[in-house]
Amino acid sequence: MENTIYVVFNPTADHGKALKHVAQIEACLDRNNIAYKLELTRSSGHAIKLSREAARQSVENHRGGRAGLKAVVAAGGDGTVNEVINGLLEAKAELNISGPNVEFPALGVIPVGRGNDFAYGAGVVHDLEKACRLLKGEQQYEMDVGVVRGGLFPHGRYFGNGIGIGFDTLVGLEAAKVTWIPGFLGYVYGALKTLLVYPQSPKVCISYDGGSSGAQRVEVHSQQISIMNGRRMGGAFFMAPEGLNSDKVLDLCMTKGELRRGELLSALGQYTRGTQAGNPHVLTDRAKTFEIEASEGGLVCHADGETVCTDGKNLQVECIPHALQMLGEARES
Repeated sequence: MENTIYVVFNPTADHGKALKHVAQIEACLDRNNIAYKLELTRSSGHAIKLSREAARQSVENHRGGRAGLKAVVAAGGDGTVNEVINGLLEAKAELNISGPNVEFPALGVIPVGRGNDFAYGAGVVHDLEKACRLLKGEQQYEMDVGVVRGGLFPHGRYFGNGIGIGFDTLVGLEAAKVTWIPGFLGYVYGALKTLLVYPQSPKVCISYDGGSSGAQRVEVHSQQISIMNGRRMGGAFFMAPEGLNSDKVLDLCMTKGELRRGELLSALGQYTRGTQAGNPHVLTDRAKTFEIEASEGGLVCHADGETVCTDGKNLQVECIPHALQMLGEARES
């Protein structure tokens, strides 16, 4: 059992296309002489339970002088990674473990989802052979995790990649409907369809500390707000092109004011290149904590694709520095 990895595999990832990769992943792990146990999830939330119980058992084994797990590995897309992160951190809370701990298994990722944005930000390439080999190595780094409180999760929902409020949440909902369009093209379709509908933006007050200019309070109509631990959303939109998931802060990217369709489309084009920092209609900054209030309208929010609220009034977002160990090598730029 020493250095065994526990693979939580979501067969419904990428609209069910991930299931065809099971045999390929097993063969790859065998070729690399990696001891593993692979378990398929059966429903939404099942990956949280599986990863939580695996981590608890691993720690109990360590404390009893037996071998534990090297890592719990999320095999799926961003939603699967999100559930595994939540399961691992629930286990840490239950076991009263804070910070890095040699007893606690690291997080690993095999990206077989649609967007795989977390994997991109974490430096895990979208190649099964290379991703599996990464699990064999000994390199690990301390990874930050974000938490959002409010809506359906008053006590908090952890996220590894980022949260989106407004436009990109609506885009994700539209993209989820188009199972016949592969990869990030589904998100492009969702963005264009959302532009046609063009819903009215809420008036928000966003307060944050630790930013580049100290404490800030901004009150403005905003069609899109992203708070990122990773770099990319929707497989193509670089909301935090220089973001690092180990720098102890989260990256903000939001539109300011009621943008016309052409202006919002221009901003979306810049997001695909990561060049939005110079856009006068876009605010970018970094901070450890954020509070977002809707003084007019409601907040539509997701965390790594998981719906947080559809008509929220208040959200608190926080960076938890170095919450987990991540298999691999941290990005430096």
